[in-house]
Amino acid sequence: MPDDGSYVLVTTAYLEPGGEVDQLLRTAGLRTRFARPDDRRATGLSLRAAVADAGAVGIVAGTDPFTAEVIEASPGLRVIGRCGAGYDNVDVAAATRRGIAVTHTPGVNRRSVAEYVLGLLVSCARGIPRSVADVRTGGWSQPSGRELAGATLGVVGLGSIGRTVARLGRALGMRVVGHDPCPDAGFLAETGVESLPLEAVLATADFVTLHLALDASTRHLIDGAALRRMRPGAYLINTARGGVVDEEALADAIAAGHLAGAALDVTEREPLPSDSRLRSFDNVLVTGHIAGATVQARARSGRSAAEQVVAVLSGRAPEHVVNPGWAAVRAGAR
Repeated sequence: MPDDGSYVLVTTAYLEPGGEVDQLLRTAGLRTRFARPDDRRATGLSLRAAVADAGAVGIVAGTDPFTAEVIEASPGLRVIGRCGAGYDNVDVAAATRRGIAVTHTPGVNRRSVAEYVLGLLVSCARGIPRSVADVRTGGWSQPSGRELAGATLGVVGLGSIGRTVARLGRALGMRVVGHDPCPDAGFLAETGVESLPLEAVLATADFVTLHLALDASTRHLIDGAALRRMRPGAYLINTARGGVVDEEALADAIAAGHLAGAALDVTEREPLPSDSRLRSFDNVLVTGHIAGATVQARARSGRSAAEQVVAVLSGRAPEHVVNPGWAAVRAGAR
């Protein structure tokens, strides 16, 4: 790498100076600077101000909103390496217009998320959070839960995470039905998972778990009509993206008693607003977007994002680019 004062900015909250990602970038000849959320809060620096430096040629990014305004503020930027599979926090169109590559790290946290979904399934089926809260306040109630074996699990989205969840469900003795626009016939044949239309999955499953990317076609896919199609007494689990679910409609379904409960690791606005109706239900479990947050998954994600940043800055093709048109724009600008 040329010694021209350029550097890679690290904004991912869980990456540390001197850690594996920092060392990987420095070994590749790149300087690094850290502007994580806590760093910016301590200095009063906005994300836009943090990237508004011609020396910032690459970013290892977390969940911060890389809007068009933020991207346009960075004159020397060539690549945004997103730690994680989702990239809806990045204005990909704005990056492409500037000839900036946007990469992500699909698959690195599939086991972590799948295991977390398993935990949410058990928590819902056995009412664990409510029992913990009851005992904490002096109670000792013993309501009956239900076994997962023999129940029907509906998996909406059979990508790498959804398939892993389906396998775990089958291992527990659950009937697993799934919906995906392009189901993998080999996977279905191997596992015995049944491929059904979305409406049939919703109507059939005792537990519905969502594993979809967020885009225009999936925003509020689970709306009031979809929730009404769900089996009475079913549970909804979402570890994908909050925007896939219409939260007001979900609150209505919970309040009406149509659903037995829900478990959400993601919400439309994060953190969940203090006035959200979802906070008022003791049968709605909300956690802080931590399904993929294991030491192992974060290490894989940070390493993959950094390797792809290095690839772009070295003139090589990154492994998981989400906007292949960036290269033509950059070539035309030369």
